[in-house]
Amino acid sequence: MDKKFKVIKNNYGFYQINPTPSEEEITKFYAEEFYTGEYKNFNDSSLEVQLNDEEFFHGRWNDIYQNFIEIDKKFENKAEILDVGCGWGLALQFFKKKGYDCYGFDPAKEAVEYGCKKGLKIKHAGLKSLDVFDGKKFDIISLFNVLEHMSDPVEVIKQIKKIIKKNGILVIDVPNEFNEFQLSGRDTHKLNDWWIAPPNHLNYFSRDSLVNLLEKFDFEVKICEASFPLEMFLLFGDNYVKDGKLGSSCHKKRVAFEQNLRKQGKTKFLKKFYRTLANLNLGRQVAVYACPK
Repeated sequence: MDKKFKVIKNNYGFYQINPTPSEEEITKFYAEEFYTGEYKNFNDSSLEVQLNDEEFFHGRWNDIYQNFIEIDKKFENKAEILDVGCGWGLALQFFKKKGYDCYGFDPAKEAVEYGCKKGLKIKHAGLKSLDVFDGKKFDIISLFNVLEHMSDPVEVIKQIKKIIKKNGILVIDVPNEFNEFQLSGRDTHKLNDWWIAPPNHLNYFSRDSLVNLLEKFDFEVKICEASFPLEMFLLFGDNYVKDGKLGSSCHKKRVAFEQNLRKQGKTKFLKKFYRTLANLNLGRQVAVYACPK
């Protein structure tokens, strides 16, 4: 996918790479390079990264689980969940322990094989069609660090409408790009737009643009949450973009920040903090929870 490209802002308010790679190119990239090649540590997607940071990811997935219950208490110990682009299935393993019936699919064969060995209902499939379970509808559909990789997010949302149950929940978690901390950190250190990274990322969202996209297709937004605003470290003077060791150090500080609050019984306050950040379009990631109207 070594093509010349430009970044354009579409009618929904998010940015896209143009021209967009073909579905075949995207599927080939994720099947052959994303988990095993030079990109394997990108977006916390490698198995090693997730296992080494198990406590951190457990906290994240538990927050997501608690949000499902906040929206509808019936999902406390029973739901059929589809994780699109499920990778190694570690999130699904967490939800399985909560009593969920877990489904997923991913174009990376080795990741799918790993998930299947863990007892998950995972299929090896590309990203073109979301209906890989023969028309089955789901209570919950999740896309964790997936929509930014898809060639046509609008088509993805249209397909989700067909396979989500009437009273279901859609959660989309994406990097929060072009935010004010990010732009200020870039200018402070005279950096380029390092987050523009095709063929890996093809779409660039904010809280507002993701909400706008979902509302255009008759989803009612219930919760918006951000994650820790890592770009603050750039404004502190820590140029982790140029220094990978600084990046690792900054991440460890972010993990300590969250874990110390959790250990002090402040998880609810942490969630409130992250929801406030989301309303400001700040935070490294943004997650939006929505239900079909």
